[in-house]
Formats: sequence, structure tokens, C-alpha cells
Amino acid sequence: MDEFSGNNMTVLNNSIDRWSFNKCGSFHQLDPRELRVLVPAILGVLCVLGVASNLTAMAILLSNAHKGKLSLINSLIFNLMFADGLVLIFSMPFRAASYSKASWNLGWVVCRTAEWFLQSCMAAKSFTVAVMAKACYHYVSNPTKQVSIHLGSILVVLSFIWLSACSVTIPHWMFATLQREIHRVVCVVMVPPEARNFMTVYVKAYPLGVYCAPLSFALMYFWKAYGQCQHRSSKTQNLRTQIRSRKITLMLFSLTAAMAILWLPQWVVWVWERHIAEKEIEGAQPLLSSPPCLLTLSAQLLTFSLSLVNPLIVLSLSEEFRERYRGLWRRLTLRKQPPKKPKLGPHNPTSLKSPCPRPETSGQLEVERTLPSSSRKDRVSLKDGIVLPDVEQFWHDRETGSNTDENDPVPWEHHDKGGKK
Repeated sequence: MDEFSGNNMTVLNNSIDRWSFNKCGSFHQLDPRELRVLVPAILGVLCVLGVASNLTAMAILLSNAHKGKLSLINSLIFNLMFADGLVLIFSMPFRAASYSKASWNLGWVVCRTAEWFLQSCMAAKSFTVAVMAKACYHYVSNPTKQVSIHLGSILVVLSFIWLSACSVTIPHWMFATLQREIHRVVCVVMVPPEARNFMTVYVKAYPLGVYCAPLSFALMYFWKAYGQCQHRSSKTQNLRTQIRSRKITLMLFSLTAAMAILWLPQWVVWVWERHIAEKEIEGAQPLLSSPPCLLTLSAQLLTFSLSLVNPLIVLSLSEEFRERYRGLWRRLTLRKQPPKKPKLGPHNPTSLKSPCPRPETSGQLEVERTLPSSSRKDRVSLKDGIVLPDVEQFWHDRETGSNTDENDPVPWEHHDKGGKK
């Protein structure tokens, strides 16, 4: 059984010691022990922040679905957050553990499934983005149309995405195995001679089917959706719907662009390593040397950081998510919204000590007219804590009718129907 990858096809880049100083000029001033601490620490921070962000976004989506706001786009966003959560919880800790040890000590089962699981989740995210772009285009084309979708249809779509993702990455599971070296055990991809032709085709078709085709498909439909958003309507209701469609398109396009950018370096390293491995098997001299260690490490960190960036994009670009996030945060911290305090101003009856306070409601003046003077005094005393002499004199003069025309506080009440006194 030949080793397909030689030194570069290690599934989990199993140890920092493999980065010798002569090969990795970018790290010639760093001790491998420092890297074994630094890299797992970075992955740990990404893991904690990413899990918290994804759980928050998933909780908001589940709450919306419980309230009857079930839609295909929200379900696909939930699937994207779910895949990110799986990467952070089940893949990143094993990758951090492999970096912290000089030898593979996680067992044969983890060696067989670790890279396959990671690639399956990444493929599921790529397929989800493609389907999400098509759903966004259909929504933007006719945003006023009420589309009802059943839970069964959504489950069928999500099941198809995950079955396709898990199937296309099976070679990562089939050919992964442990190999014992002089002072350590490594996890590598070993391809038997009878499967070598298959792997030659697979390493060329896999990036096209998982990265290039889905993301190109998504970008094409987002471009068409953006063109639909430019058509303005004269109706106010349609304008509001189009503004909402434009915001949804921007958010989903940002998710696609982030995935295309942050995942691209990992694919450059992936194709680079496979090209060198093929040339070594054929006995030919490769045109390029091994990928720089800085590029390899940065590519893997960017790939994992995508699981943190996705929920942050959703929580920052969606107004609905921001409002729901604030409510969820208040609920989790058991903080009640404080009552609004009345602002002092000319429209508040307690702001000015006027002998004629402005009534708070339209019917309050009529009610006060029917109250006797003593009741009004009690009302003022109970409400404000003091009895204002000017207010008491105002109501007394008004009831006794002792005011003259020149000193009448309410002259409009004495006008006749013709408008004359």
C-alpha cells in the first residue's frame, strides 16, 4: 500500500514537528512548543465565541418557527448555523488536540472520521448556500406573493443536502488510516494501487463540485436577485417589501461572499498538496515545492473562523435578528425593561406651575368640571402632594361666576351660538 500524500497529505496536519525549520522559513524564529500552545489557544477562542453566536442565532430561528414564521430561507440559515455548530463542537477540538501533541493519540476511529466529518459539514454549507441563493431569487422576484411551505418539504430539502454532502466526501473516510513512524504515529491518507486512478480524477473533480460549482451558482442567482431589487414600485406597500427584499439579499450575499473568501486559501493548499503528491507517485519532479507553513496554518484558521463569521453576519445585518437578540439577551440576564420616565416639558402638566394646567386627556377637563371644589382640591392634593392656591382660586372664581369679561379665564364658554357675547 503506497502512501498517496507523502509528507503533505496528512489529514489533520498531525503535528507541528512535521514543520521543520528548513521547510518553514516563516517560523524559523519560533519554537514548535510555542506553536503547540498558540494554535490550540486560537482555535479554543474561535470555538467558544462561535458556539455562543451560533446557538443564539439558532434559538432566534427556532423561536420564529414556533411563532409560525416558517420559511425556506430561515430554514436554510438554520441549517448553515447547524453545520457551523457541528464543526465547532465536534471537529475543532480534535484539530486543536492534534496540534498540541507530537504524535497522534486520538485513536483509529477519530482518524478515519475526523477529516470526513469536517469535509461533510463544509460541503453541506456550500450546498446550503447554493439552495439559499435560488430561494432568495424566487422570493425577490415576487415578494408580495404569500408562499406557504410545509415542514415536510423543508426536511426533504435539508436531508438531500446532507446526504449529498456526506456521500461526496466518502473517500476521505475510506483511505484515512494510522501509520507508525520512528518516534510517533501519524494519521495519513493511504490510497491502494487499484484506487489510484479514481483518486486522480477525484482530487480534480472534488473542488469543482464542492467549492466552484455551488458558489458560482449562488453568485449568479444573487446577481439576478440584485437586478430584481433595482425595479422600484410606485405603491408604498410594495416599496416596503422591496426594501426588505434588498436587505435579505444583502445578508445572504454576504454569507456567500464570506464563505468564498475565507474558504479559498484552504482549497489553494488542498490542490497544491495533491498536485505534489501525484507528481511524487509518478516519479516526476513537481513544479512547486511544498506549501509554505504560514499559508497552511492560515488557511485552516480562516476555514474555522468562517463558523464564527456566519452568525455574526446574520445577527448584524438582519434587523429582525437584532431585535430578537436584544429580547433574548434581556430574558437570559433576567433584566426587565425599565418604564419610561415622563419628560419635563411644556406638554407635561407637572412641568410648569401654571394656574391652568393642561389636561392629560381630552375628557379630563369635562370630568373636572362636574367635580365639586373640595373633590378637585383633594385630587390636586393627592396627585401633586400640595395644594396650589392659584389653581384653587381659578376653580372657585369659575364656579361662582365672579369673573368679569376682561378677567374671564374661559371667555369661549360665555359665547352664544352666533359667536357674540
